[in-house]
Amino acid sequence: MQHIGIVAGSSEGAALCYRTICLEAPLVLGEYRHPPVTLDGSVDLGTYMSCIYRDEWSGVGALMLDSVRRLQAAGAQFVICPDNTFHQGLPYVRDASPLPWLHIAEVVAQQAHSLGLRHLGVLGTRYLMEGPVYREVLESSDIRSSVPGAEERGTINRIIFEELVNGRVLASSRAQLLEVIERLRGLGCDAIVLGCTELPLIIEPQDSPLPTLDSTRLLARAALRRAIGSATS
Repeated sequence: MQHIGIVAGSSEGAALCYRTICLEAPLVLGEYRHPPVTLDGSVDLGTYMSCIYRDEWSGVGALMLDSVRRLQAAGAQFVICPDNTFHQGLPYVRDASPLPWLHIAEVVAQQAHSLGLRHLGVLGTRYLMEGPVYREVLESSDIRSSVPGAEERGTINRIIFEELVNGRVLASSRAQLLEVIERLRGLGCDAIVLGCTELPLIIEPQDSPLPTLDSTRLLARAALRRAIGSATS
């Protein structure tokens, strides 16, 4: 089995990604078994955010690259990062990475394509919703994307950074997010990308007005398939 490396940003998101791998692997590998996984949380979220606040995406990429090098030293054979926003820095360093990447937006696009989805609403941090990560990847897969209006983007950003990354899940915030999804349905979206690592903690599929694409769990499952492919073939 291949060794998975996780470039961690927020603790909640990294933990969800790791837990998904470890809980779902036994369905294929047997009781209590999972591929080797190393999570690098050497750089705290605040250090990443200091670059993001200054719009220094090359700096974000450099921090990710340092993390990859530590993961390589620990034995990882490929890497993932469950923080969607960080991927805006990945183009600066992807070619220099000593290990191959599974790109979270590319994994989501593949899932959307397999389900025949044509128009996705994208929720995430303000930087993610206003940035190129999902827009460019989905366009390359011939999938339309829409994001909430400016005021709603601000509300979602606040919920993420003031509540979810700190482990706070509030019913009032859930209601606001579901209202946003309802409005995106009115724009013709046929599914919603939960494009922030922590959004699956507050939006359950059964509550959403639209089907959801849980980017964190989709990435974890893609990593699991890659890691165990040689062991189950």
